[in-house]
Amino acid sequence: MDQALTEKHTCKNCGHEFTGLYCNLCGEKVLQVKDRKFKSFLGSVIIAITFADNKVIQTLWLVIRNPGFLSKEYINGVRVKYIKPLQLFFILNLVYFLFPVFQLFNSSLYTQMYLLPHRHMVREMVLHKLANSNFSLQAYTLMYDAKSQSLAKLLIVMFIVFASLPLSLIFRKKKIYFTDHTTLAVELAIFNIAINAILLNLIFWLLNSLLNWSGSGWIKYLDDFAITAIFIGSNLYFLWRASRTFYGDRKRMLSFKVPLALIGLYAALEMYRLMLFFITYWRT
Repeated sequence: MDQALTEKHTCKNCGHEFTGLYCNLCGEKVLQVKDRKFKSFLGSVIIAITFADNKVIQTLWLVIRNPGFLSKEYINGVRVKYIKPLQLFFILNLVYFLFPVFQLFNSSLYTQMYLLPHRHMVREMVLHKLANSNFSLQAYTLMYDAKSQSLAKLLIVMFIVFASLPLSLIFRKKKIYFTDHTTLAVELAIFNIAINAILLNLIFWLLNSLLNWSGSGWIKYLDDFAITAIFIGSNLYFLWRASRTFYGDRKRMLSFKVPLALIGLYAALEMYRLMLFFITYWRT
């Protein structure tokens, strides 16, 4: 060990000569015999897993308890003690992939055709496709819903982009760039996946198990109107807290800006649903 600390090494990564165990130019570590033993490997795995888990739990709890604080810390350069917002988003999106029941960011073909603002255009396009194919509406619905369910989880990033637009317009401030609004939109997506998709799904699953609801169970109570109501209520809480924490707005401005931001987010959700329809329509 002492010899490794005093002798000169040539970095395997950048070719720089240095003394000690770590290259002072790129940070690459000198690989020793003990580093290749199973005990060292097992220790590294345990440390990596527990450290990552602690960061995920700590950061996620911060997003739920104090919306906007993580984004504020991130743009101010305080990043080491938290997992990055975009990294946490992809972790939760991967977990969200495992919950096929409650689809916050998905809309069935029935919803697209009869409930959303663009329903008239959707019906016309679907009926035109059916007229030029051998599919019945029932068969096409099954195929569309399966494809839409898969694509919705991959395209949530589009909602983040759309949500950044109203935030950047309503909360315009000096020294806050569009990418900073996007960071907050990523945190917003994290909040929605964690609370409105994963947690809500678990709660209703537990209630269903305890109460033994018959038939189709609790799923029939979660139509798109119910999901939209849940989305509005939870995001109202997020925006109210984030507008004070992240943007530093005074209380008297919240009653004006937060409803506007909520309308903007709902518009972003509808834009996302429209794009989801087009992409699913082209893929089926």
